[in-house]
Amino acid sequence: MHTLNVALTGVTGYIGSHIAIALAEHGHWVVGFDNFANSSPAVLDRVATICDTSMPFAELDLADTDAIASFLVTNKVDAVIHLAGLKSVAESVAEPLRYYETNVAGSVSLLKAMEQANVHGIVFSSSATVYDPNQTSPLGEDAVIGPINPYGHTKIMVEQIINNAAAASSLKGINLRYFNPVGAHPSALIGEDPVGTPNNLMPYVMQVAVGMRDEVSIYGDDYATPDGTGVRDYIHVCDLADGHVAAVNALAKISTSDTINLGTGVGSSVREVIAAAERAADRDIPHRVVKRRPGDADMSYADPSRAEHRLGWKAQRTLADACVDHWRWQDQNPHGYTTS
Repeated sequence: MHTLNVALTGVTGYIGSHIAIALAEHGHWVVGFDNFANSSPAVLDRVATICDTSMPFAELDLADTDAIASFLVTNKVDAVIHLAGLKSVAESVAEPLRYYETNVAGSVSLLKAMEQANVHGIVFSSSATVYDPNQTSPLGEDAVIGPINPYGHTKIMVEQIINNAAAASSLKGINLRYFNPVGAHPSALIGEDPVGTPNNLMPYVMQVAVGMRDEVSIYGDDYATPDGTGVRDYIHVCDLADGHVAAVNALAKISTSDTINLGTGVGSSVREVIAAAERAADRDIPHRVVKRRPGDADMSYADPSRAEHRLGWKAQRTLADACVDHWRWQDQNPHGYTTS
């Protein structure tokens, strides 16, 4: 494997920071940019501590095509992993135009910058929210597409833009559809630090465990699942990061573009997540059942076989591992990256 110069958009985010470390561990040269809309500059120092070296970084916005092109040229970038974007489903319903502007127009701006800079490889951070929730799991990449919120729509639109651009030029793209990233780096130096109220189950559960919040709401316990609570595919963020390394390495082998799920292939219920978190934190986590939310599916978990076949990648870590790592991060950083 030869060393690549890889640029990460959204490098200081939860997933981006873990990918930066995984790339460095696999011998790649990492550079990154972010506008800190949803992340902290403190991440850069912590990533540098783990990697024993700091990475070239610029504070840039996706909309700034020329500045991004210049950054890519200066750092002799071979490929881009595109993670920057807005990611709250509820917020996307309330502010759809902001989501289309940042996620879709921002991605077009990035692709134009890459064209200017002669960079021909992109790995895109997509999402399992592109799938129609009303279908049977496991979900393969050819499952029915049918996002039910603007966030999901922005993801499938960017996938299509990348596929179209790859068909018309020398661009090569891999769209990675994530299921539910959880956990943290085992060092506990980096992890998930949501702004405001967490949108996802695991960080919420861990904030209750550490005493920041009172209780976990379980949205419905009458689903068609073994214990009545919703079942999802929770993938350790370090496994997810390794999947990106495998995807960047695979760019050289594909002809135009490809789409690949990153998940474990195992579904876990809300009650199972809370129980695993209780074991990891060695304490009871208060929870109560409230009414269902609209649009929540009974079950959603991946068929990850394409990733194994095409990338030589499969998830190695369990839900229990993710809870232990997530709790270590939460316990040692109760307020995330703010030290107050």
